[in-house]
Amino acid sequence: MTGNNRKTTSTSVTIGDIARVAGVSRSTVSRAFSRPELLNPETVRRVKVAADELGYVVNHAARALSTGRFGNVAVVVPDIANPFFPPLVRRVQTLADAAGYAVFLGDSDEIADREANLTSRLSAQVEGFVLASPRLDEERIRELDAARPVVLVNRDIDGLARVLIDPSGGLDEAVAHLHRLGHTRVVYLSGPRESWSDQQRRAALARAAERAGLDVIVQELGRPSSAGGRDAVGGILASGATAVIAFDDVVAQGVMAGLALRGIDVPHDISVIGCDDTLASGTHPALTTISAASAAAGDAAAELLLGILSSGERSDARVTIATHLVIRATTEAARTSGA
Repeated sequence: MTGNNRKTTSTSVTIGDIARVAGVSRSTVSRAFSRPELLNPETVRRVKVAADELGYVVNHAARALSTGRFGNVAVVVPDIANPFFPPLVRRVQTLADAAGYAVFLGDSDEIADREANLTSRLSAQVEGFVLASPRLDEERIRELDAARPVVLVNRDIDGLARVLIDPSGGLDEAVAHLHRLGHTRVVYLSGPRESWSDQQRRAALARAAERAGLDVIVQELGRPSSAGGRDAVGGILASGATAVIAFDDVVAQGVMAGLALRGIDVPHDISVIGCDDTLASGTHPALTTISAASAAAGDAAAELLLGILSSGERSDARVTIATHLVIRATTEAARTSGA
């Protein structure tokens, strides 16, 4: 006989064919592809081996129509060029892939209306969302969650599953570090005002500075970027501050570049601290920064979303991730007027 060792084309293979080869019912075959967590792992394996032998390929569109399950989840971030987000997205993708989900990625470009448009379009194709540092207002986030489960990263909304990176530990350590080095005036280069992370960092820095007796000057930056950090150097120097804490490492890198253009030495003339620990070890000198564990946030967000999808029940879990200061080479004793 010819063709015994060749796989049948997927278009001619039916669920009934797979059920016959695997020795299970048609409903078990269907469940092995749509809800494998409900079956014994050995049964799922047997079904998938039979499907592979027959050359069967899942028709995701047809399965979505019949079951309402798309096999996709989405991650939406405000700026994929920001190095904080790729490790987070990668961890969500890794865990989702292991659970049988594909991941769609959306970039809102820091614009709430664009984020609303993205989530609206994606909701017709995905089973749930991870919204990282969302710019949407609370009402629209709740409306989205009513349609598709949402897990938030760095946004604290009661009743929704969320993963929060707490900046207070790292900022307490940063302020104590600067205080020990003799700094008395610090500039904080802020992020976007609508950013939950920036709001938390401002508040945590203000509390830590008050306890240590440091004067903090907030310099509004808006969208965090290297160019924004570079352009902020004039204001930093005019403030008389001897240290800078930047909203993130990208901004801190820009500050260091702007200071270098003016012949100002880091850290001898001015100390610089970043946030997130994404570029820090690659700058020159190596940047002192506050770690933010974005990969850990991705793990936690993925686990929450997959748990919701598996159980079919919404969660209001609140996972908090601590931060700490990583001291490298951009901080030293404050300069004195006679130096």
